Amino acid sequence: MPVIVICQKKDSKLVTKHHVGAGRKKGENHPSPNFNQYVRDQGTLTDQLSRRQVRVYQLYSRTSGRHVQIQGKRVTATAEDGNTFARLYVETDTFGSRVRIKGAESGRYLCMNRGGKLVGKVTGKSMDCIFTEIMLENNYTAFQNARYDGWYVAFTGKGRPVKASATRQNQREVHFIKRLHKGPPPFPNSDRSRRFEFIDFPPVRRAKRNRKSHATS
Repeated sequence: MPVIVICQKKDSKLVTKHHVGAGRKKGENHPSPNFNQYVRDQGTLTDQLSRRQVRVYQLYSRTSGRHVQIQGKRVTATAEDGNTFARLYVETDTFGSRVRIKGAESGRYLCMNRGGKLVGKVTGKSMDCIFTEIMLENNYTAFQNARYDGWYVAFTGKGRPVKASATRQNQREVHFIKRLHKGPPPFPNSDRSRRFEFIDFPPVRRAKRNRKSHATS
């Protein structure tokens, strides 16, 4: 904000001079907004406006060589390729990379309790049922819990859940590959295979020209 300084000359006349504030220089541009910080902040908030995007796939565990399955409260990584319990609905929670993971067959959500154990819950509204998808440099994907920072979904070589408090991002136990599930795409993506249908509109008739009005004009 400019500062006005009043000076007095010898002839007792008052003269005003304008000086630019010390915080800004004349002609200096405003700093550009930090969009990276904005994206990080928005990525931690649940999107209440946009339509949910749902993907359907399997999660292949790097250690067990099998797929994650949700059977009631029990969560393991022992399902074979194409198993009905291995089909997962992955629903976006924000415009970023936070998701909810739901078993298509059991209808339960993948969640993590305060003890770091993976469980299947009927509702997935709480923060312990939200995970952040992290794409790693080795092309594997890790899933970090939104409530417990630094706790990841992990399984042993036998497909048993690993206590999340003992997990790290560079461990093989937290690495997964997203794979398509065999069979036709289920709801809500069942209409994607339909062909585009053209809509037939009736022919538009051109209005007849009024000769009398044209002649009088």
